[in-house]
Amino acid sequence: MDRFSSRVVFQIHPEQILRTSYSLPALSCNDKCIWRQNAESRSLRPRNQHRKAHTRRTITSTALDVEAANAQPSDSPSFRPLACLPLSSLVRSYTITSISSIPILLKPSLAVMTILAHAKSPLLNPDRNPILRFFLKRTFYAQFCAGETPLEVRKTMTDLKDIGFRGVILGHAREVVLSKEESEALDTPQPAANQAQVDAEEVAAWRQNTIDTVELTQKGDFVALKFSGAGRQALRRLKATVPCSAEFEDAVHDICKRASQRGVGLLFDAEQASLQEGIDNWTMYFAKRYNQEKAIVYGTYQAYAKRTPPNLAKHLEFARKEGFVMGIKLVRGAYLGSDPRELFWATIEETHKCYDAIAKAVMQQRYQDILQPIEGASTEFPRVSLVLASHNAESVRLARELRDEQARNGEARIELAYGQLMGMADNVSCEVVQMANSRLESHDSNTNVEVPKAYKYLVWGKIGECMKYLLRRAHENKDAVSRTVEARRALGRELGMRMAFWR
Repeated sequence: MDRFSSRVVFQIHPEQILRTSYSLPALSCNDKCIWRQNAESRSLRPRNQHRKAHTRRTITSTALDVEAANAQPSDSPSFRPLACLPLSSLVRSYTITSISSIPILLKPSLAVMTILAHAKSPLLNPDRNPILRFFLKRTFYAQFCAGETPLEVRKTMTDLKDIGFRGVILGHAREVVLSKEESEALDTPQPAANQAQVDAEEVAAWRQNTIDTVELTQKGDFVALKFSGAGRQALRRLKATVPCSAEFEDAVHDICKRASQRGVGLLFDAEQASLQEGIDNWTMYFAKRYNQEKAIVYGTYQAYAKRTPPNLAKHLEFARKEGFVMGIKLVRGAYLGSDPRELFWATIEETHKCYDAIAKAVMQQRYQDILQPIEGASTEFPRVSLVLASHNAESVRLARELRDEQARNGEARIELAYGQLMGMADNVSCEVVQMANSRLESHDSNTNVEVPKAYKYLVWGKIGECMKYLLRRAHENKDAVSRTVEARRALGRELGMRMAFWR
């Protein structure tokens, strides 16, 4: 579709329609995406390709057409990353990103979600209120969550892999975000007998949920887990930066062994600043044990935190000394609304710079720029594996360009995966998918060609369990309005093209 035209006229010959209707059944999912792009760019040529867009509303001049006109063009007019998405997903994504990018709609939506995430009343519990459940299950839950049952989760995972995603990052939805009062209450003594029973039950429930999640995955996938999900015992120990309890350690060993046997990586999530030092200590403890040959355990590093470069350098030196593979999941950060502001870079530009500099240093396995060795440490880099978790198209582009250059030059490349959240940044992740599909078809097993690995981060669990996760995702959209507008325009452009095709 021409990006400058708000009215699109296509010439379709009868024999083209016949070819279309008889050729689709024999195609695989990936073939359909490629066929759809090639067929539309070849035989559906719009007239008046350089007419400027206008916003006069007619039957053929809709909001979607204007989105298509305003969006930035792809490198190639026939390259449509979002062509692989089913129409139902496309419509839902466009609707929700539209709400997220319009402040007058986003503010009341956040207020309602906040009430639902913290409500005690059965009337506001989506697992007990059938009307509320019906609405949420088909909108926000369907957009951001994989399913409530193993059957639903497996279907979601299969659908994503059929599109071309290399794998998934799967996590259980239960999470704990502490208010200041709740954090202080952790230090309040409780009756020993009662507390021991509660602690044991919470750890056991977390252990089983995580094992169930590991068993849903396949070789090459990842499982994301939060230590805070193990309950108050874990929270108290994390806050106090002391070793984990024997029962908790036993649970994590069990999880790590099962993940290693299945060929699945474990991403230990970053959390609030008051817990992060304890999380880092526990992560390094388990990484030393299970990352001797390859990365099973990954720590998460938040680029918006000023402590991250020296903290990562300390962990890299520890990995080098102990001889294990350092697993790194790099994110920008998701606790801006709950942690003290002085812990973060002053501007978003500084966060972008930190993120991209760390990614480059890790991919090149060389200290440079903002990532420098700690005082008195070796400049030698350890073995590393990286999950680049980013919705920022520029950061993903920079990483892909560096990997392409390394491949062309025959340089060693680390294990690298690109990850985006389900329901967000489809314009970024689908572009990685399409690039991988194209290169696999064109270059087969050529080692001098980089084939990027795209992953989607999914959570699963009951709707009520997912509400705090959904609220955090909504706040993340609020804090990245420009990125959300970019995604909305990409979705609108794709919807406009499909609607024009059927006119």
